[in-house]
Amino acid sequence: MIKSKDRSGYIGASDTKYVMSNWNTKTFQKWWLTKIGIDRNEYTNKYMMAGTNWEHRILDFINAEYTDEQKVIGRLRVNIDGRTDNKIQEVKTYNFEKGFAITKNYYEQCQVEMYAFNTKQCEIVAYGLEEQDYKNYLRDIDSSRLSIHKIQYDEQFIIKYLERLHRLEYCLINGNYPKEE
Repeated sequence: MIKSKDRSGYIGASDTKYVMSNWNTKTFQKWWLTKIGIDRNEYTNKYMMAGTNWEHRILDFINAEYTDEQKVIGRLRVNIDGRTDNKIQEVKTYNFEKGFAITKNYYEQCQVEMYAFNTKQCEIVAYGLEEQDYKNYLRDIDSSRLSIHKIQYDEQFIIKYLERLHRLEYCLINGNYPKEE
Protein backbone atom coordinates (compact mmCIF):
# COMPACT_ATOMS: atom_id res chain seq x y z
CA MET A 1 0.00 0.00 0.00
CA ILE A 2 1.36 3.41 -0.93
CA LYS A 3 1.07 6.02 1.80
CA SER A 4 2.26 9.17 0.04
CA LYS A 5 0.32 10.48 -2.94
CA ASP A 6 3.30 12.60 -4.06
CA ARG A 7 4.78 10.96 -7.15
CA SER A 8 7.33 13.66 -7.93
CA GLY A 9 11.08 13.15 -7.94
CA TYR A 10 10.98 9.37 -8.04
CA ILE A 11 10.07 6.55 -10.40
CA GLY A 12 8.19 3.60 -8.94
CA ALA A 13 7.80 -0.02 -10.01
CA SER A 14 4.24 0.73 -11.14
CA ASP A 15 5.73 3.40 -13.45
CA THR A 16 7.63 0.76 -15.42
CA LYS A 17 5.17 0.95 -18.31
CA TYR A 18 6.18 4.59 -18.83
CA VAL A 19 9.90 3.89 -18.51
CA MET A 20 9.63 1.22 -21.21
CA SER A 21 7.12 3.01 -23.45
CA ASN A 22 7.48 5.58 -26.20
CA TRP A 23 8.57 8.87 -24.62
CA ASN A 24 7.11 10.91 -27.49
CA THR A 25 3.45 10.51 -26.52
CA LYS A 26 0.96 12.73 -24.71
CA THR A 27 0.52 10.00 -22.10
CA PHE A 28 4.24 10.00 -21.32
CA GLN A 29 4.32 13.81 -21.26
CA LYS A 30 1.50 13.93 -18.70
CA TRP A 31 3.27 11.31 -16.57
CA TRP A 32 6.54 13.26 -16.79
CA LEU A 33 4.80 16.42 -15.53
CA THR A 34 3.84 14.43 -12.42
CA LYS A 35 7.43 13.22 -11.98
CA ILE A 36 8.85 16.74 -12.12
CA GLY A 37 6.19 18.06 -9.71
CA ILE A 38 4.21 20.28 -12.08
CA ASP A 39 1.10 18.10 -12.13
CA ARG A 40 -0.48 15.86 -9.50
CA ASN A 41 -2.47 12.74 -10.21
CA GLU A 42 -4.93 12.12 -7.38
CA TYR A 43 -7.37 10.08 -9.44
CA THR A 44 -9.11 7.26 -7.62
CA ASN A 45 -12.13 5.05 -8.24
CA LYS A 46 -14.03 2.24 -6.54
CA TYR A 47 -11.74 -0.38 -8.08
CA MET A 48 -8.58 1.26 -6.77
CA MET A 49 -10.15 1.76 -3.33
CA ALA A 50 -11.23 -1.88 -3.19
CA GLY A 51 -7.75 -3.10 -4.13
CA THR A 52 -6.20 -1.02 -1.37
CA ASN A 53 -8.76 -2.13 1.21
CA TRP A 54 -8.64 -5.84 0.36
CA GLU A 55 -4.85 -6.07 0.16
CA HIS A 56 -4.12 -6.71 3.86
CA ARG A 57 -6.83 -9.31 4.21
CA ILE A 58 -5.68 -11.20 1.12
CA LEU A 59 -2.09 -11.28 2.38
CA ASP A 60 -3.28 -12.47 5.81
CA PHE A 61 -5.31 -15.20 4.13
CA ILE A 62 -2.23 -16.63 2.37
CA ASN A 63 -0.05 -16.19 5.49
CA ALA A 64 2.15 -13.55 3.90
CA GLU A 65 3.47 -10.66 5.91
CA TYR A 66 2.00 -7.32 4.93
CA THR A 67 4.82 -4.84 4.65
CA ASP A 68 5.20 -1.18 3.93
CA GLU A 69 8.84 -1.78 3.03
CA GLN A 70 10.30 0.62 0.56
CA LYS A 71 13.63 0.52 -1.28
CA VAL A 72 15.17 3.61 -2.80
CA ILE A 73 17.96 3.17 -5.33
CA GLY A 74 18.86 6.50 -6.89
CA ARG A 75 15.55 7.86 -8.21
CA LEU A 76 13.90 4.42 -8.18
CA ARG A 77 11.48 4.09 -5.26
CA VAL A 78 9.79 0.70 -4.88
CA ASN A 79 7.14 -0.46 -2.42
CA ILE A 80 6.03 -4.06 -2.10
CA ASP A 81 2.72 -5.42 -0.86
CA GLY A 82 3.87 -8.50 1.04
CA ARG A 83 6.64 -10.97 1.65
CA THR A 84 7.33 -14.50 2.83
CA ASP A 85 10.97 -15.45 3.44
CA ASN A 86 12.88 -14.19 0.35
CA LYS A 87 9.78 -14.04 -1.85
CA ILE A 88 7.67 -10.94 -2.49
CA GLN A 89 3.97 -10.74 -3.25
CA GLU A 90 2.19 -8.25 -5.46
CA VAL A 91 -1.57 -8.24 -4.80
CA LYS A 92 -3.91 -7.57 -7.71
CA THR A 93 -7.69 -7.48 -7.43
CA TYR A 94 -9.88 -7.77 -10.50
CA ASN A 95 -13.48 -8.16 -11.57
CA PHE A 96 -14.14 -11.88 -11.05
CA GLU A 97 -16.63 -12.08 -13.92
CA LYS A 98 -14.04 -10.77 -16.40
CA GLY A 99 -11.23 -13.10 -15.29
CA PHE A 100 -7.56 -12.45 -14.58
CA ALA A 101 -4.56 -12.29 -16.87
CA ILE A 102 -0.97 -11.40 -16.14
CA THR A 103 -0.51 -8.28 -18.21
CA LYS A 104 2.78 -6.98 -19.56
CA ASN A 105 2.53 -4.14 -17.00
CA TYR A 106 2.10 -6.57 -14.08
CA TYR A 107 5.00 -8.72 -15.29
CA GLU A 108 7.32 -5.73 -15.70
CA GLN A 109 6.30 -4.25 -12.33
CA CYS A 110 7.24 -7.55 -10.66
CA GLN A 111 10.62 -7.53 -12.44
CA VAL A 112 11.46 -4.13 -11.01
CA GLU A 113 10.27 -5.15 -7.54
CA MET A 114 12.52 -8.23 -7.63
CA TYR A 115 15.45 -6.11 -8.79
CA ALA A 116 14.96 -3.51 -6.02
CA PHE A 117 14.50 -6.11 -3.28
CA ASN A 118 17.33 -8.33 -4.54
CA THR A 119 15.27 -11.49 -4.93
CA LYS A 120 14.43 -13.75 -7.83
CA GLN A 121 11.06 -14.80 -6.45
CA CYS A 122 7.83 -12.89 -6.89
CA GLU A 123 4.20 -13.96 -6.90
CA ILE A 124 1.19 -12.12 -8.15
CA VAL A 125 -1.63 -12.88 -5.75
CA ALA A 126 -4.82 -12.32 -7.74
CA TYR A 127 -8.21 -12.09 -6.08
CA GLY A 128 -11.45 -11.82 -8.04
CA LEU A 129 -13.92 -9.36 -6.58
CA GLU A 130 -17.66 -9.63 -6.94
CA GLU A 131 -19.89 -6.54 -7.07
CA GLN A 132 -20.68 -6.82 -3.32
CA ASP A 133 -16.93 -6.77 -2.53
CA TYR A 134 -16.63 -3.22 -3.88
CA LYS A 135 -19.17 -2.07 -1.28
CA ASN A 136 -18.23 -4.29 1.67
CA TYR A 137 -14.53 -4.84 2.33
CA LEU A 138 -15.30 -7.13 5.28
CA ARG A 139 -16.78 -10.06 3.35
CA ASP A 140 -15.04 -13.39 3.82
CA ILE A 141 -12.22 -14.27 1.44
CA ASP A 142 -13.40 -16.93 -1.00
CA SER A 143 -10.46 -19.24 -1.80
CA SER A 144 -12.06 -20.23 -5.11
CA ARG A 145 -11.48 -16.64 -6.33
CA LEU A 146 -7.83 -16.57 -5.29
CA SER A 147 -4.92 -17.55 -7.53
CA ILE A 148 -1.15 -17.27 -7.21
CA HIS A 149 1.09 -16.74 -10.23
CA LYS A 150 4.86 -17.15 -9.98
CA ILE A 151 6.90 -14.66 -11.97
CA GLN A 152 10.37 -15.67 -13.12
CA TYR A 153 13.16 -13.11 -12.90
CA ASP A 154 14.14 -11.77 -16.31
CA GLU A 155 17.70 -10.46 -16.22
CA GLN A 156 17.60 -9.32 -19.87
CA PHE A 157 14.54 -7.18 -19.19
CA ILE A 158 16.26 -5.57 -16.18
CA ILE A 159 19.31 -4.68 -18.29
CA LYS A 160 17.08 -2.85 -20.79
CA TYR A 161 15.02 -1.29 -18.02
CA LEU A 162 18.03 0.05 -16.11
CA GLU A 163 19.46 1.69 -19.22
CA ARG A 164 16.20 3.60 -19.76
CA LEU A 165 15.72 4.29 -16.03
CA HIS A 166 19.19 5.85 -15.77
CA ARG A 167 18.42 8.17 -18.70
CA LEU A 168 15.22 9.27 -16.95
CA GLU A 169 17.03 9.72 -13.64
CA TYR A 170 19.54 11.98 -15.35
CA CYS A 171 16.71 14.05 -16.80
CA LEU A 172 14.94 14.29 -13.43
CA ILE A 173 18.10 15.48 -11.69
CA ASN A 174 19.11 17.94 -14.41
CA GLY A 175 15.66 19.25 -15.33
CA ASN A 176 15.74 17.96 -18.91
CA TYR A 177 12.87 16.51 -20.91
CA PRO A 178 13.72 12.91 -21.89
CA LYS A 179 14.05 12.12 -25.57
CA GLU A 180 14.06 8.81 -27.35
CA GLU A 181 17.39 8.14 -29.00
